[in-house]
Amino acid sequence: MDQSVPVMLLATTDPTSRRILGDELRRRYGADYEVVDCVDLAHGRAVLEGLRRWGRPVALILGCYGPADRGGLDFLRRAYGYHPAAKRGVVVTWGDFASAPTVFRAVAQGHADLVIIRPERLRDEEFHGAITDALDDWHLAQGSGFEAVRLIGKTGDSRTHALRDSLSRNHIPVGFYPVGSEAAERTLASLNLRDPALPVLVLEFTASPTVLENPSDLEIAEALGVTRPPPADKIFDVVVVGAGPSGLATAVYAASEGLSTMVVEREAVGGQAGTSSLIRNYPGFSRGVSGAHLAYRSFHQAWIFGTDFLFMRKVETLGVDGALRTVSISDGTTVRGRTVVVATGVDYRRLGIPQLEELVGRGVFYGATVSEAPSMAGKHVCVVGGGNSAGQAALHLAKYAKKVSLLVRGPTLAVSMSDYLIAQLEATRNVAIRYGTEVVGVRDLEGFLAAVDVAGRGAADAGPIEEIEAGGLFVLIGSVPRTSWLPDTVQRDPSGFLRTGAIREVSDAESNGPGKLPLALETSMPGVFAIGDVRAGSIKRVATAVGDGATVVSMLHAYLAEHPLPASMSSTGGVAAPEESPGDVRFS
Repeated sequence: MDQSVPVMLLATTDPTSRRILGDELRRRYGADYEVVDCVDLAHGRAVLEGLRRWGRPVALILGCYGPADRGGLDFLRRAYGYHPAAKRGVVVTWGDFASAPTVFRAVAQGHADLVIIRPERLRDEEFHGAITDALDDWHLAQGSGFEAVRLIGKTGDSRTHALRDSLSRNHIPVGFYPVGSEAAERTLASLNLRDPALPVLVLEFTASPTVLENPSDLEIAEALGVTRPPPADKIFDVVVVGAGPSGLATAVYAASEGLSTMVVEREAVGGQAGTSSLIRNYPGFSRGVSGAHLAYRSFHQAWIFGTDFLFMRKVETLGVDGALRTVSISDGTTVRGRTVVVATGVDYRRLGIPQLEELVGRGVFYGATVSEAPSMAGKHVCVVGGGNSAGQAALHLAKYAKKVSLLVRGPTLAVSMSDYLIAQLEATRNVAIRYGTEVVGVRDLEGFLAAVDVAGRGAADAGPIEEIEAGGLFVLIGSVPRTSWLPDTVQRDPSGFLRTGAIREVSDAESNGPGKLPLALETSMPGVFAIGDVRAGSIKRVATAVGDGATVVSMLHAYLAEHPLPASMSSTGGVAAPEESPGDVRFS
């Protein structure tokens, strides 16, 4: 057997379940995975230990829990220590409702990733749907398989890290080859590149490979050919700035209801939510969903409905041109719209430690960069933050790192993190939570992070500074709204978040009409709306951001009905221009 073939392992003392599951797994997945079934749990643990020793990848581990096998949950809990990156599923039989509380509690504590109902017939697609979702998430995390783009750069280079992260989050299959490695040198030689400007991007999916040396974001966007600027005379009903959960929801609902829609995104679809390895509390996904998958599905849904997208471009200014709003883009173009929805979200707050900033991309990362997790294998990693994003990052990193220390400034996580995440963190044996702790410095070795200095939060008498050896530091604290591109006339609260609706201060000059109440999500600039995390008073959850995105569309309809375009203007929204390719034609 090829040692690179991933393993799917099943261990149960229930002979009936072992036969059914083994047959079903081999029938459907035997060509691509090595299916191993073990007659008891001790045998399963021994096989997992051997696979670890041999360096075999394990994609999925299945255990059973029911009247015929009460040891499956403990087996899955122990299996984490052998192969933490593998997806772990507990298989139950239909109708065994008495086992449900125990099984659900085990999942909540992180002892298993998903619950799977044992198939009771051939071609049980509900069973296979759960299996393929788990395998899809595993492959996404591994970054293995088809490589549409090859990236060659220096390990630790901040630009290389940013490109790798951005491509991965935009669901573009990318393979990273550190400069100097055999694979990188072989690729450069095949392209006759000697001493190229790094990083180098090789687009493998074009007719002949397209090579970009140290490209700008705009050059990458144009080379990928996914999106392009609209015609200069195009007038959109709505221009959405930001492709996080709220912006994508606006695009889906607006485009599906006939509004011509443009979305501009400077980085990647999904925003901060797109970096989450697993979101368990999003309605409708009982097995959880990765932020990248949720974002990609929303993007694809909006694209099918006819939304136009501009990626890897930054919005620089917002202006007014009569009845229109103008959005100036970093590529020199201007997008015109009858309304604008600001969904730019927030950035993580910087720690403000100069030597730490010098190590960004070289062991220090702002945000939960999923693409960096495998490189933390065997290292001690620190995560700074007390919110859901920090908790999800710590759990994901724990699958690779030797130990993860979650550094929390406050005395508790209860006020800032969901209970299910707290339970999983406390149950994960290689995660340690340190309360009342903050980072005060870092130490590097040959330009890479080597240690983190921490101290008790507060004054100098908070205790001595402690040095913690660390190969990675992931910072997910606070939130700074992305609003610097907006004019000062758009009102903010003291923290910089955008005021909307009744909480904004509406002067006579700014109101839409005498005695007219402001629309709930409208800013102080008429026709400009704010949704999601950038909005003052918003609840920082994915579901509420999506709710904002859906809600604002009804307000867009109301605003557009009350502010029709002058007769001298015409909107081409919703109609495909003759020169557009079939892939750009709007579906409605």
